[in-house]
Amino acid sequence: MSATHEVLNQAPPLVGFSTADEPALLEALRRHGGGWGEREVRELGAQAGSAEVQDWARMAEEHPPVLHTHDRYGHRVDEVEYHPAYHQLMGVAVESGQHAAAWSESRPGAHLVRAAKFYAFAQAEPGHGCPISMTYAAVPALRAEPELAAGYEPLLAARTYDFGLRPPLGKRGLIAGMSMTEKQGGSDVRANTTRAVPDGAGRYVLTGHKWFTSAPMSDVFLTLAQTEEGLTCFLVPRVLPDGSRNPLRLMRLKNKLGNRSNASAEIEYESAVAWRVGEPGRGVRTIVEMVNVTRLDCVIGSAAGMRAGLRQALHHAEHRRAFGADLVDQPLMRNVLADLAVESEAATTLAMRLAAALDGAEAGDEGEAALRRLGLAVSKYWVCKRGATHAAEALECLGGNGYVEESGMPRLYREAPLLSIWEGSGNVAALDVLRALGRENGALEAFLAEVDAAAGADARLDAAVDRLRGLLPQLSDPERAQLLARRLAEQMTLVLQGSLLVRYSHPAVADAFCASRLDGDWGHAFGTLPPGTDTGPILERARPKEAR
Repeated sequence: MSATHEVLNQAPPLVGFSTADEPALLEALRRHGGGWGEREVRELGAQAGSAEVQDWARMAEEHPPVLHTHDRYGHRVDEVEYHPAYHQLMGVAVESGQHAAAWSESRPGAHLVRAAKFYAFAQAEPGHGCPISMTYAAVPALRAEPELAAGYEPLLAARTYDFGLRPPLGKRGLIAGMSMTEKQGGSDVRANTTRAVPDGAGRYVLTGHKWFTSAPMSDVFLTLAQTEEGLTCFLVPRVLPDGSRNPLRLMRLKNKLGNRSNASAEIEYESAVAWRVGEPGRGVRTIVEMVNVTRLDCVIGSAAGMRAGLRQALHHAEHRRAFGADLVDQPLMRNVLADLAVESEAATTLAMRLAAALDGAEAGDEGEAALRRLGLAVSKYWVCKRGATHAAEALECLGGNGYVEESGMPRLYREAPLLSIWEGSGNVAALDVLRALGRENGALEAFLAEVDAAAGADARLDAAVDRLRGLLPQLSDPERAQLLARRLAEQMTLVLQGSLLVRYSHPAVADAFCASRLDGDWGHAFGTLPPGTDTGPILERARPKEAR
């Protein structure tokens, strides 16, 4: 080989690691009652970091879904063809219980363990996580109609991925989707124009359009349509009980920035058959539980993306030399990496705490239910918004090597904004914080009780909490409250993260977080932690051990 083609100073491939080999994740599992699932989480993490699954991830995105509206003879079929790698990813996700299996698990901590699995496997390829998340979220909404839930819930929770168009109740396992937004309304679902008319046989017939239906080959969908009583929730199957196709017409697939392995479609209901879920005219209330659960997965997914980007940046810095020294040993790069690590750990710790709050809420703990409601609202705004900034900085750590598709970093970068947009972009999420404060009894008290659990442990955290309390009285003016909504959501998330890190994380991580995020000793970009930050323990804690 010619000497001009000798490859030097390049990081080796990052394979054979575990996405679950992370102290913040495993400590949260043990701390919040999910230690019994650690072995399964570790096994799934090792699978996610394997060369095989990494290859599935690459192929699933490089070969996006293809829509077939008609067959070769001119018959309408409305089918989406996926690359086999997508089905491999879906199979692992369902068999490991990342979908709705937690709802059928009787052990405490079931939702926490499920969250840890979702976090670990989403780092391999996030696109397939969308239908997995929607299937998980469909169960609490479907329970508003006990008769339907009795038939569908066991199949939604079944650990069998049974892809194909057949009557849902005759399959071994089901995947659920959601179909809410319309062209004229977007997040304002009350502006929906799709109409639902009773057919006289206990069902409804739906006519209208949906602007963004993710995973259109799911077995069933929860959707919203207008009845005489108002906006109502419905269950719409792709295939009817007699085996005929329900007329859900797939008009086109969206050409998206990211999430390319997963199809998203514009659809038309042409007298599609549906079953009502919940009370007529109370569709938004019925669907709220589904939205809250998918928002949890937005936070988990953002934390997973941060961890994946941090891992790549650390690996590159450990194997790359510049200006006569390893990148990882150079003070400025260590500052950047440590800053990324602090952000990642804060997101992971908070995501797992919210998953544990769901377990508490399911067990009947009103305080945990209230904490979950408000904590999730603020986190959906801030953690998901931080994901894109984190991805950009992690990519930059690799320089030009991170800008090429083969590195996987562009896929991570393209994916990050989705989780800030899905289930309500920034303003919608910030306004939901105000809504939770105004309507949810005990939400603020539960939130402050969780934050105050660290009172007296760090003066910077105490001062930040005092500033937050000083901001709350200004919310009495509705117009001023809207102007402050984003700032409020940001500050609430930061003090909640600070409290969790001070109580549970390594002192160096907590100190760096409080000094930078809470005490203002920080710039406007990553890599501006204050001089004197103890980066050694932070980076050691973040480093993927198998990748060294």
